[in-house]
Amino acid sequence: MPAAPECKLSHHGRIMKCVTFLLFLPESLKKLKRASKHPGRLSLCYNILTLSLKKRMAEELYPVNDHATVQKNGTVTLSLSEKKRSVEPVAQTTASIAATPTAEQNINNNNVEIPSWHSAHPTLHERNALMFNNEHMADVHFIVGPPRESERVPAHKYVLAVGSSVFCAMFYGDLAEGDSDIHIPDVEPAAFLILLKYMYSDEIDLAADTVLATLYAAKKYLVSALARACVSFLETSLEARNACVLLSQSRLFEEPELTQRCREVIDAQAELALRSEGFTEIDLPTLEHILQRETLNVKEAVVFQAILGWADAECRRQGMTPLSQNQRSVLGKALHLVRLPSMTLQEFADGAAQSNILTLEETHNIFLWYTAATKPVLGFPVEPRKGLTPQRCHRFQSSAYRSNQWRYRGRCDSIQFAGDKRVFIAGLGLYGSSGGKAEYSVRIELKRQGVLLAQNLTKFVSDGSSSTFPVWFEHPVQVEQDAFYTVSAVLDGSELSYFGQEGMTEVQCGKVTFQFQCSSDSTNGTGVQGGQIPELIFYA
Repeated sequence: MPAAPECKLSHHGRIMKCVTFLLFLPESLKKLKRASKHPGRLSLCYNILTLSLKKRMAEELYPVNDHATVQKNGTVTLSLSEKKRSVEPVAQTTASIAATPTAEQNINNNNVEIPSWHSAHPTLHERNALMFNNEHMADVHFIVGPPRESERVPAHKYVLAVGSSVFCAMFYGDLAEGDSDIHIPDVEPAAFLILLKYMYSDEIDLAADTVLATLYAAKKYLVSALARACVSFLETSLEARNACVLLSQSRLFEEPELTQRCREVIDAQAELALRSEGFTEIDLPTLEHILQRETLNVKEAVVFQAILGWADAECRRQGMTPLSQNQRSVLGKALHLVRLPSMTLQEFADGAAQSNILTLEETHNIFLWYTAATKPVLGFPVEPRKGLTPQRCHRFQSSAYRSNQWRYRGRCDSIQFAGDKRVFIAGLGLYGSSGGKAEYSVRIELKRQGVLLAQNLTKFVSDGSSSTFPVWFEHPVQVEQDAFYTVSAVLDGSELSYFGQEGMTEVQCGKVTFQFQCSSDSTNGTGVQGGQIPELIFYA
């Protein structure tokens, strides 16, 4: 038989010594009683002896070292560092959760102050938030993401069931399953953690690269407040470059308000939207949805070039060579939603006619449609799109002219404005010559907090009347509600010009209310009460 380990023999020896003390204890007490001249002190001596024996026993069984202390009543108390080593650590537990007092300390009331994570986080909100993504007391785990990119996320059934009816049915419903690991391959790990963080703490942490995946997770588990926050985030970040992608997603998630906002951006900034990289990433139903829009504010030649780019990307997604016949195949009926006959003859001849995506018969018939008295029947819509009707906000109640005003020699006319709704500023209405027909060159600019958002250098001709003459930016610019922007115009031309009078600080125009205030950029006399820039031209 192999010898017992040294540590076990040593411990056995200490136990035998303690038993010997106990066996001889009665005899020792009798001798003490016979020898004592003061029997009344026997009780005290007995207690002292008993305590001493207990202490010796404790020292034998638990040798005192740097990590232990023997109390007066014989109880051995481990130091805090020894206790931490004696307790198995919990994986991934938040660092702020300190070791709690042991049962031995509580029973013996050793007055040892050991921090508790409960006391360190006094509110229920803080304690719940501390449990987010925490293995401590976790009773379920989620395997989130596709197989080779998945992450294991700990959670607590009660918290999830309180926050989501889907989780409630999953854990406590009639068909509840007892699996401790739940696989969710269709949700991105980052989005799932955002969902859980909200359910544990009411905190919403959204970012542009995860918001769509988070919206999907919120919709899947019916967490409506988080879904609304995602939609609001998307609306505030909506612009021409991502409008088509967000339109596709909003249709998928059945978010009508976001869908409408995307349509507005695509209509007003159609050229920017159709030329964006995001346009090539949309699905075929969304492509058809866009091509059917009557209010798309863009030339049809731009539309045709955009669908060729989409077809090229779709061929690559399907593993096909982007040849013309393959492009036509992936487009399907979407090709026949392009209003080819609404192009000018030159635009069609230089573009679509040479694309090879049309058949020879289609190309021939469209040329005949342009030139022949008897027009053939085409498989394409022939009426041009209506586009958007621009609105004009006029800020003066009257206009006038004098022989010594308004002088244009490189000086800047400028005004600030803000609207109570998002609109798209397309251009400015300007006054022209009061002395007959005249041509002006002009540079117009739109800024916000000194940052240039749009500009254009162009010319316009006035006919000598007090009418305003439109000058357009290259592309309409989206301006946010309740934020002040600065528009400026630097004209060069006839100095005999009309100017506005009786200016208004607030103007209601359709469903939009504009406010105006003076701009420090104005060096030619224009202000709220009078001057140039009588109109804002916008889409709403």
